[in-house]
Amino acid sequence: MNYYSLHHKSSKVSFRDAVVNGIALDRGLYFPENITPLNIDFFNHIEYFSNEEIAFEVIKQFIGDEIPQTTLKNIIKETLDFDFPVVKIDESINSLELFHGPTMAFKDVGARFMARCLEEFNKNNNNKVTVLVATSGDTGGAVANGFLSVKGVDVVILYPSGKVSDIQEKQLTTLGQNITALEVDGVFDDCQEMVKTAFLDAEIPRTLTSANSINIARWLPQMFYFFFAYKQLKNKHKDLVFSVPSGNFGNICAGIMAQKLGLPIKHFVAATNVNDTVPNYLKDGKYNPKPSKATISNAMDVGNPSNFIRIQELFNNDLEQLKKSFSSYSFTDDETRKAMKEIYNKAKYIADPHGAVGYLGCKEYLKNNSDAFCVFLETAHPVKFLDVVEETLKLKVTIPLQIQAILHKDKVANKIKTYKELKLYLNS
Repeated sequence: MNYYSLHHKSSKVSFRDAVVNGIALDRGLYFPENITPLNIDFFNHIEYFSNEEIAFEVIKQFIGDEIPQTTLKNIIKETLDFDFPVVKIDESINSLELFHGPTMAFKDVGARFMARCLEEFNKNNNNKVTVLVATSGDTGGAVANGFLSVKGVDVVILYPSGKVSDIQEKQLTTLGQNITALEVDGVFDDCQEMVKTAFLDAEIPRTLTSANSINIARWLPQMFYFFFAYKQLKNKHKDLVFSVPSGNFGNICAGIMAQKLGLPIKHFVAATNVNDTVPNYLKDGKYNPKPSKATISNAMDVGNPSNFIRIQELFNNDLEQLKKSFSSYSFTDDETRKAMKEIYNKAKYIADPHGAVGYLGCKEYLKNNSDAFCVFLETAHPVKFLDVVEETLKLKVTIPLQIQAILHKDKVANKIKTYKELKLYLNS
């Protein structure tokens, strides 16, 4: 499998090179040259396959022979050692829980998969690779955990000061070893721009790659969730719709990839907070990125979502074609809090702010599509947003053991303001 840059100004590369490079030399994101739909028998009998078997069938064409099949199966086994349950909220809406991994966020799957791929590629190489990543919340913790102690890999995580939750900050600043956290005086978009700039800076001698969803090894495994959900919901016999809380749009883009592979999904809803670049684009056809705004669903505080260009590519950059399978709605913090209360009162289900935004996306879509069945992605455990959840629902959230283990640890982070400071650090 070859990958090309969406800016179309760089040469095609292999899966391995796309993973190691992170981003193309022309600053474009990599995209697979071919997408071959899976056999219909696979979907007809999906309930008889394990999650590991499903994941292997889904991902193998995108890797080809660059990782031996036995090794790839072991990577998948180590990546998927937790559950992905679908939980009923009401007769038309379910939650797909993606927070049962080690850092209690959906990004555990992509981070672990990528870490193991990079370890495989680097096993006979004495040169270190530096994974440079920007986080608006959960990416940092998942990447830190996934890459901890991986041979030949250093991890540098940039996060916006004061704009991630306390627990999220603990998860990315307390591990030490090969993990370094840089606290940036700015917003997530500033962090992301620094990362993209560093990749193309010839004056940085290190081998740099990204573990954000711009990296194909972080992005593509997110397809797995949608297959796992379909396996559990196959017998609903209704049009299946997914409402995805969306920030950098990697998760929903992976869902659309699953659809292109033949997964019978009727429609996707990109549910956003007040960072409404994509909802506005669908309304007026003008794509106008803007500075991100801080919200209680901070992992979605992205004003210029990197992966939306991949979504446009999947629909041949045809806005009208996109609208047939894709909607996007924006919701305020007040609406998000009301949704959290509604979900709890209705089902005694504690949703985090991101899941609540996804729930609102379901409700909005179902207003005019009452025969559909909608699943929203619950992307993080509510404990990750403890203050907001407890204040909104007036209850105490039980803190899981893996979170308790980091609460007593001291934060270690270097503060920076500019790209120049990042460059100095990387060259030090």
